[in-house]
Amino acid sequence: MLIPGVVLIALSSTFLGLFIAVSVKEVFEAQTFSNFFRFPMIFLCGLFFPMEQLPMWLRPLSYVPPLTYGADVLHSSIHQPAHLPLVLDFGLLVAFCAVLFAVSLRNIRRKWVM
Repeated sequence: MLIPGVVLIALSSTFLGLFIAVSVKEVFEAQTFSNFFRFPMIFLCGLFFPMEQLPMWLRPLSYVPPLTYGADVLHSSIHQPAHLPLVLDFGLLVAFCAVLFAVSLRNIRRKWVM
């Protein structure tokens, strides 16, 4: 469970970076833009503290980033209870990878046509 979880976290993070990189015109814009995704994602996903300790209004936002589902897989692989079923975690990670890759590919093709 640990190895596939780490691989899917790495792939989804890579595809998120690819999406950001192909969405901007300059490299420094990609670096700045990626911070708007990276830092909230790290603090919302439950890596540093449990999502149950988040304020009620912030908990629904914690289920948006793909790292939330990867962190759930990692937590369950070290014998902590998972928040969601592992099949759902893995399925959503694969879905995030597919969607981010497809959107990035569409942006790349659109830039080549221009």
